[in-house]
Amino acid sequence: MSMGLKIKGAAIACLLLATPLAAQDVTADTVVATVNGQDITLGQMIAMRESLPQEYLALPDDLLFNGVLDQLIQQTALAQIGEKSISRRDELILETQRLGYLAGIVLDDTAIAAVTDDALQAAYEAKYAHAAPSKEFNASHILVGTEEEAAAIKAEIDGGKDFTEIAKTRSTGPSGPNGGELGWFGLGMMVEPFETAVQALEPGQVSGPVQTQFGWHIIKLNETRMAEAPDLDAVRDELAAEVQEKAVMDRVAAVTEQAQVVRKDEGLDPAILKDTAILGE
Repeated sequence: MSMGLKIKGAAIACLLLATPLAAQDVTADTVVATVNGQDITLGQMIAMRESLPQEYLALPDDLLFNGVLDQLIQQTALAQIGEKSISRRDELILETQRLGYLAGIVLDDTAIAAVTDDALQAAYEAKYAHAAPSKEFNASHILVGTEEEAAAIKAEIDGGKDFTEIAKTRSTGPSGPNGGELGWFGLGMMVEPFETAVQALEPGQVSGPVQTQFGWHIIKLNETRMAEAPDLDAVRDELAAEVQEKAVMDRVAAVTEQAQVVRKDEGLDPAILKDTAILGE
């Protein structure tokens, strides 16, 4: 074989070695680094990526890859030191975290499986099928810090000044720049003193000073309407959350009831939970 062919063959071999692994050759167990002989796998990297805040996921792929790998290398090196001095307290904390994580997996799966078209339809019918139309209110308000200022504003409005313009210039609430408009709301959506005052008004009428934890309000009722039941699509997310919450609660109750539980806490003072010395150093 000529020297030229030998060199060309060696170059091809190097090129093949540098070629990335084919997708079908890569698994969660693919080793991406070792630290003092301990493997770090691609699966660990992917698991770490899934736990990152959303802002990190927007990073370029190469930057995120190297960042995650560097983090795992550092953690592994530090963990190897930590394992040599792990205390009983550490073991108990890790076991508690493990229990919480495993329980979370079961409940997440339960919540996801609970949201079906049939379940959403049943929840919708139970909540809205026989519900009577409810009254809704459209109101505006001017929010200020003292009763005296609120009373003075009410007097100005009674004297003919424009409610909207006063709200824009003097209301301290977030709706002020919009003329104090709060849009449509139903009963139970506003704090009680505010809601009570709104219910006592007729459309176009302006209240006297009304105090809530936010300050003093002058309220104008713009109009009212009777709201029919919303379409299912409009409340799908709300119903899904309710379906999931019930499914999770039912699963917890059922699993706990079926488990063979023997409590042995009789005679223990509940305050003993504060005694962290029991965990040791």
